[in-house]
Amino acid sequence: MAGKTLFEKIWDRHVIAEREGGQSLVYIDRHLCHDGSFNAFGQLREHGRDVRRPAQTFATPDHYTPTGSTDLRDVPDPRAHEISTAIDKNCADFGVMLFPWGDDRQGIAHVVGPEQGITLPGIMLCCGDSHTSTHGALGCISFGIGASEVAHVMATQCIWQRRPKTMRITVDGELGFGVTGKDVIIAIIRQISAAGGTGHAIEYAGSAIRNLSMEGRLTLCNMTIEAGSRIGMVAPDDKTLEYVKGRPYAPSGANWDKAEAFWRSLPSDDDAVFDTEHTVDGNAIAPMVTWGNSPQWAAPVTDIIPDPSSEADMEKRAEMVDTLDYMDLKPGTAITDIKVDKVFIGSCTNARIEDLRSAAAVAKGRRAVVSTLISPGSGLVKKQAEAEGLDKIFTDAGMEWRMPGCSMCVGMNGDLLEPGERSASTSNRNFRGRQGQGSRTHLVSPAMAAAAAVTGTFADVRKLMED
Repeated sequence: MAGKTLFEKIWDRHVIAEREGGQSLVYIDRHLCHDGSFNAFGQLREHGRDVRRPAQTFATPDHYTPTGSTDLRDVPDPRAHEISTAIDKNCADFGVMLFPWGDDRQGIAHVVGPEQGITLPGIMLCCGDSHTSTHGALGCISFGIGASEVAHVMATQCIWQRRPKTMRITVDGELGFGVTGKDVIIAIIRQISAAGGTGHAIEYAGSAIRNLSMEGRLTLCNMTIEAGSRIGMVAPDDKTLEYVKGRPYAPSGANWDKAEAFWRSLPSDDDAVFDTEHTVDGNAIAPMVTWGNSPQWAAPVTDIIPDPSSEADMEKRAEMVDTLDYMDLKPGTAITDIKVDKVFIGSCTNARIEDLRSAAAVAKGRRAVVSTLISPGSGLVKKQAEAEGLDKIFTDAGMEWRMPGCSMCVGMNGDLLEPGERSASTSNRNFRGRQGQGSRTHLVSPAMAAAAAVTGTFADVRKLMED
């Protein structure tokens, strides 16, 4: 009998019941909520239900909160203001642990979860947000769910899910100077397509993945959803356990010893069989820039905008023509000739301390030539960055240092691009209108975003850092 994958080991432990058609009722260990979870709380009230396991539910406002002010009354949209403040009453009424606005622990849910030790290896975690795949970097199963499903988990602490197939993406080799987890996941999506992981839980493996920092792994798993998969995972190792140990909601003492023994048993067995396998050459990955309206439309910064006429697939060719028209780009244009209007550094993809350090290393001693907004992932990240003087590096460079939150990633909190404006963004989606109506978004790493800020165009950060 073949061994088990990391996914199978965790999934099988959480199955409560199975029914015909491939659906499994699975137990949820920890549930994250944000200000957008107000609908689910409303459903509980409507039906007279309580949160089944409030001690396993955690909440923090992030999507609707302002980043340019400490006063929630400064949210420009009255409805957004109402939503961003409702979470306080909802959590108080239902006994849910809240990291409230203004608390150092408040921030983007997918930054707060790992930071607080809410996210642990071997658990099953969900949240009403598609980028819940982020948490799999710690060796757990995590996935986003819809509003009605959020209410279901609140009321029952379990959820019906279809068991996915398994996929392993192996990235071997050594990542070059200036190449980050963001570049790795964009290169993967470029190779397998934005639908390549559909129906699968993805495990990332290989020497290049093992050598990524925990922040790099979190970025990698964060964008798994952009590859068509809801679940991205990295097997827990010494690096994972070192990251988790001592965090507020992590086990301690004898419970830690017991947990560690279990966590070390989780990595996929040597003879485990995956439904699908992909390999990516880590040595060949360069700093990446997306040029279209899907993360699969990307290229190394040293490359040019491709010509749709060279694409044999007529459907893809038509999509390329359409996206280039929307993005106002011409085939053959060098990536480094594309000018940007604004730069955004933040989001659940790239707003951790390592991300800010890499951006600050580029910004130090230079001056931004375009509007640049920097929003840390949590109050604790903000506090640490300020203790290290990163905020001063940014402000000395003429960049805006903001409050924690989703900010310009999602375009529902006042941080927007104007129609036709082009951004270099460390977020995860470059869909049309994602950062504002008519916005044009290019996804890059924090260092590449900072390079765009100080040059006004997409620039090879490797050359800037050699100067």
